Amino acid sequence: MRSRYSAYATANADYLRRTWYPATCPTQLELPAAQQWLGLKILHCEGGATDDSTGTVEFVARYKVHGRGHRLHEKSVFEQVGGRWFYVGGEVVAR
Repeated sequence: MRSRYSAYATANADYLRRTWYPATCPTQLELPAAQQWLGLKILHCEGGATDDSTGTVEFVARYKVHGRGHRLHEKSVFEQVGGRWFYVGGEVVAR
């Protein structure tokens, strides 16, 4: 989760694609240049150990676009395939 946040913060689309589950990876991945990531807070994790096949991470990521602050609160689902973890998808948590 933290590595994917870092990839968003540094606009590393290649890393995001490599860590996205192929069946759910979008064909177009937009990383707006005006988006400035400010911080990540992990709220809850479930599963995700070495011998688990799935895991979930609930987090809040803060960012700015054109000087205006935003936050993304999401429950993300990950799946382990061949010893590597992949982001499958997420559900945005309403405020």
